Amino acid sequence: MSDHRVLVPILGDQLSHSISSLQEPSKTGAVVLMMEVWDEATYVKHHKQKIALLFSAMRHFAEELRADGWVVDYVTLDDPANAHSFTGEVARAVERHTPSAIHVTEAGEWRVQQAIEEWADTFACEVEILPDTRFICDHATFRQWAEDRKALTMEHFYREMRRRTGLLMHDDGKGNLRPKGGDWNFDKDNREPPKGDMNPPPVPKFEPDAITLEVMELVAERFGDHFGDLESFRWPVTRADALVAADAFFAQRIKKFGPYQDAMVHGSDDLYHSMLSTSLNCGLLLPVELCDRAEAAYDAGAAPINSVEGFIRQIIGWREYVRGFYWLHMPGLESDNELGATRPLPEFFWTGETDMRCLADCIRSTREDAHAHHIQRLMVLGNFCLIAGIHPQAVQDWYLAVYADAYQWVELPNVSGMILYADGGKLATKPYAASGNYINKMSDYCKECRYKVAQKTGEDACPFNPLYWHFMETHRDRLSQNHRIGRIYATWDRMGDAKKRDYLDSAEAFLNALEPARPGWAREAAKAEKEAAG
Repeated sequence: MSDHRVLVPILGDQLSHSISSLQEPSKTGAVVLMMEVWDEATYVKHHKQKIALLFSAMRHFAEELRADGWVVDYVTLDDPANAHSFTGEVARAVERHTPSAIHVTEAGEWRVQQAIEEWADTFACEVEILPDTRFICDHATFRQWAEDRKALTMEHFYREMRRRTGLLMHDDGKGNLRPKGGDWNFDKDNREPPKGDMNPPPVPKFEPDAITLEVMELVAERFGDHFGDLESFRWPVTRADALVAADAFFAQRIKKFGPYQDAMVHGSDDLYHSMLSTSLNCGLLLPVELCDRAEAAYDAGAAPINSVEGFIRQIIGWREYVRGFYWLHMPGLESDNELGATRPLPEFFWTGETDMRCLADCIRSTREDAHAHHIQRLMVLGNFCLIAGIHPQAVQDWYLAVYADAYQWVELPNVSGMILYADGGKLATKPYAASGNYINKMSDYCKECRYKVAQKTGEDACPFNPLYWHFMETHRDRLSQNHRIGRIYATWDRMGDAKKRDYLDSAEAFLNALEPARPGWAREAAKAEKEAAG
């Protein structure tokens, strides 16, 4: 090996040929290092499909790089010398290749980035950390935008991203950029409940090839005690397959994506959603290319403005915003618990064994496919965790472990800020607490549920109903001052003392009957397991 080579570590969520670390070194002067790392698969006990997705996508990407002329040093999980950590594997690679420099694209997650920043003091070669140019807004730009603002309103950030990219913008003839469709945001048109005539086309599923089958066998053997089904794995693991999935969305489902993006139907897990977030978050697809395709569909008259704007807002608005928010508030965001929630995660979050039909269905799809769409995550699973007072760390670990598209930079702001209000309102202007009425309006879950959504208290009442008022009363001192929900307390105050007591007693009876999750799922248990194994 030449001692002038550049070592280029590629992480599991950097599977893009355009990643910044691959742009500078020549193919003849670089060694690409890719690593299947035990610590990353187990620091929370990730869903089997999530591990299979990343390991398979990494192996396929390595083959693509080799075919493109790169030298790739790929370390599999079952390599007897595997060091089990990123830094350990980079150390072994430095010994093998004696590089003059390491070029690495910045990590998406705080703890990984902290490890990377120590490499310059660890290795006797230059270490260059490059920005992740797949994102539109870099860290410095977000910090500058956030500086001196009393509130970090996503809508204001989103409009800046629209102006910066030119997406869904046009010249008004006077030299001014204006939003296409006459407005910035069409969210008011995207709240349709499910209707009887819904017949969404199937989402493409991809049969595992030889590489994926080998990975699935490895995952079954090494991670058999992790949550989730493995046999139903059908995610795209190459860019080619991811593009097929994107083609299907833009051809078949984007028209109705907007109106029905908040709808929930029992047993129908995909509806009109793109199902592209797994490919987007690991790098097989790029955010701007998806937004360009969505705008092209609108310009061609193939999709309405509310669907296209809603899709683009989720990517260049919300996705970019939560990344910036994450890096602005780490590491404190991980330990925030503004509402003092202490209850352990219930066991049924792992088993799905609950009579609440909405929760059971969301957990079923999570177990079977490592997926649930954003309203299921926010207003069913997350709403329950909020009003039941589940400890933020337990909820964060669960969301991070069970979803194939979950990385801490996107999961943590959504869970801590949007779902649990654990950050005290830095991200969301109010807690997203709701009774069973919201779920009944936006889904068909309540029709055949053992609980009765119209019943407010008692053993047969939808648990969301008493839990909602229990939550509001518990946090009255704080929430009554919130201008978006403070008036709700006028409704509570008009209730008689007996009715209030009935709500509170019903909630407490339900909460006291919850079975806490058994040891073995949480981050602490995973850490203890690792230490016991040496």
